[in-house]
Amino acid sequence: MIDTVAALQGTLTLATPLLLAAIGETVSQKSGVVNVGIEGMMLMGAFSAVLAITILPNLAIGIAVAGAAGGLLALLFAVFAVRLSANQVVVGVVMNLLALGITGTLYRAQFGETGTFVKTPILPSLLLGQNILTWFALISIPLLWLWFYKTRSGLTVRACGEQPIAAEASGANVLLLRTWCVVFGGVMAGLAGASLSIGTAGTFIENMTAGRGFIALAIVTSGRWSALGCLIAALVFGGVEQLQFIGQAQGWRLPYQLFLALPYVVTLILLVLGGKTGQAPAFLGRPYRRA
Repeated sequence: MIDTVAALQGTLTLATPLLLAAIGETVSQKSGVVNVGIEGMMLMGAFSAVLAITILPNLAIGIAVAGAAGGLLALLFAVFAVRLSANQVVVGVVMNLLALGITGTLYRAQFGETGTFVKTPILPSLLLGQNILTWFALISIPLLWLWFYKTRSGLTVRACGEQPIAAEASGANVLLLRTWCVVFGGVMAGLAGASLSIGTAGTFIENMTAGRGFIALAIVTSGRWSALGCLIAALVFGGVEQLQFIGQAQGWRLPYQLFLALPYVVTLILLVLGGKTGQAPAFLGRPYRRA
């Protein structure tokens, strides 16, 4: 018999890294920047958290270092994609490859050859069996909505993604705001990586993000660039991933490859649905150059 409460808790846990990354990416895309590099920023966060804890055994330091690592890689992305007006998708792909190379090299330098198992403490459970990063992600949902729609700065960020020329004319520094939004997205992606490594796994494995950054991109689109939509889409993905564990516990006679493929099938479905009904920022993905 399926333990419904445990299944729901597992769904929320698995949705946490996706939700954190999607929240950050929503802010970035609302400002007009598509950050395809969040996969690499998640990977940097996951590795940096484990590395920090092995040096200074403090979970809070691990979380902070993970966010900083993601933010620094995002800043590098912003230099090329925002300041130098390079193609945002190409720069994002380069960031992903860079993060994969850096984490793999540093992992082997610090812990030995690939395959060495590194065990770290994991974040303790708080209310309802969820750790602090899960609750941070959930609290961020209403706060993000309030910021976007009830504050002047949130309105200005949205204007940067819709009409950057008008935003600049009204006194906004579009390039600076886009840079800060991208860095915020990188910090959130770093925290998402920490949620994977020290939040649940208690270790780091090379390329452990396994495409979750790209799923987070799909969540933003299918969630129609809204905080609540991201939450719903992330829970859908978390539920699909939870099916793997339910199937194992219940002894379902289905190929395990089917469960591994399900999240990506759902990604395609939600992308199609989100693309038909969602309204992306008008200037999304287009570089802005001052006149």
